[in-house]
Amino acid sequence: MPDAPASDSGSAVLRGDMTASAGPVAGTGRDEPVGVLGGLGPAATVHFMQRLVALTDASRDQDHVDLLVWQHGSIPDRSAFLLGHGESPEPVLVADAVALESAGARFIAIPCNTAVVWVEQMRAAVSIEVLDTVAETVAAAQVAVPGLQRLGVLATDGTLLAGTYAAAAAAAGVDLLTPSADVQREVMSIIYHGVKAGMPVPRERFYAVVDHLREQGAEVVALGCTELSVLYEDLGIDDPTVVDSIDALARRVVERAGAPLRA
Repeated sequence: MPDAPASDSGSAVLRGDMTASAGPVAGTGRDEPVGVLGGLGPAATVHFMQRLVALTDASRDQDHVDLLVWQHGSIPDRSAFLLGHGESPEPVLVADAVALESAGARFIAIPCNTAVVWVEQMRAAVSIEVLDTVAETVAAAQVAVPGLQRLGVLATDGTLLAGTYAAAAAAAGVDLLTPSADVQREVMSIIYHGVKAGMPVPRERFYAVVDHLREQGAEVVALGCTELSVLYEDLGIDDPTVVDSIDALARRVVERAGAPLRA
């Protein structure tokens, strides 16, 4: 297969020789490799891959999901663009989805919530499935609390402004709760000045924003930013009423690829 073309926006080339063993293996029921459009941010992609390994019921290397990972941290900031600052990430996201398909990906996962704003543009550019991280997270929240009525979400300003969680919650028949303006500023500080900057965030600070939504009546709080997923893991929290978008996406990828899911 020829090399996938580089985009004008500077995305690197995924080499065609990666496709030597691409595609479903006859008789296995597996649909892989999975294309991972990553780097949004980089730590979140690494955490996503760790969760894929942990969630796969594997006894040997060959049981794990095959991945094609495009760790593209230089993609323009999604939230900043949605708030009216900087360059649009859309051309690069679309070019990267095309490159992953050309490299042999059977479907694409994006461990980023804000990038879901452009999921339809990516889907239009390829002939393979592109998973919707936001929809997977809302579905996971409904599994966590059957009959869920009120879902809280912690996410970037850009994600909230774009309304992707509001639309997914409405489609699922669930009311969406979001932080007050003051608390949302704290959420953004945790994401950008804490996790993205590599600075520690204490457990009390994390739970303060979670409890703010619970006080509004949220039965489940969704971590609608993958940096919050990284923090959740770093803090060693195990709370069944906090749904992690990275975890929800990873579970879906294992199932979609046909690998055994660890109970």
